[in-house]
Amino acid sequence: MTTTPSLSDRGNTPQWHRIRTIENPWVRRGLVAIALSYLLWSMGSIEINWGRAADGVPRAVDMIVRMLPPDFSRWGLLFRGTLESVQMALAASFFGMILAVPVGICGAGNLVPKPVYLAARGFIILSRTFHEIIVAIFFVKIFGFGPLAGVLTLLVSSTSFISKMLAEDIENMPPGQLEAIRATGASFPQLLVYCVSPQALPRYLGVSIYRLDANIRHSTVVGIVGAGGIGQVLAASFSRYDYDFALAILLTIISLVFMGEFFSNWVRNQLR
Repeated sequence: MTTTPSLSDRGNTPQWHRIRTIENPWVRRGLVAIALSYLLWSMGSIEINWGRAADGVPRAVDMIVRMLPPDFSRWGLLFRGTLESVQMALAASFFGMILAVPVGICGAGNLVPKPVYLAARGFIILSRTFHEIIVAIFFVKIFGFGPLAGVLTLLVSSTSFISKMLAEDIENMPPGQLEAIRATGASFPQLLVYCVSPQALPRYLGVSIYRLDANIRHSTVVGIVGAGGIGQVLAASFSRYDYDFALAILLTIISLVFMGEFFSNWVRNQLR
């Protein structure tokens, strides 16, 4: 708890009081009351059917009972779906890392002219507006069911995420370093190689490894809408009420995410 000392008016004995963001107690209580009122109003306006929710409890218990024990007999289908998810994540991460470099450089206001900066930032903002599921539905409608829609979905997300981080790292660089390199008469490529790259490269690699870990998780989700991978197999098993095989798929997804987490941690340790 952060505190600051204040002397009492009745003596020299130091007293301590908590630093508050809003010092006026009536304002604090009023904001809390408004927040609680809004929360209660929101819960009441959702129109939850509690009777229907109660009816779902026995169905949930029945589904869990039918999931046990998990069915790994169709391991071939399970392996192909898992391999497809990993391939989607790797392909999207690799090409996303490549495309993010020019987009991130163009999105740095201290390197490029204003029109180029606005165009790059507009692309980054637009591509980050929609969730992966919405983008996946869009690509599925264009290219049909399959891993191509999933790769393109993860590619858009990877490019926008990495380029945003890269652009912000470049913009946060001390301006004196850029001016010093420019004062030597260096060209724009030389500025990138000798000034920007040494400072932005470690962060860029770290963010790219994090994005690979995220793509492994997201590749299992976008398949639910038909964008390939193990998620598509999971959606098909639930639609057939094949709950024991669905549990096997869920356990495989958990194992896949754990392995992706361990791999990303290992790579980050190697880069330090």
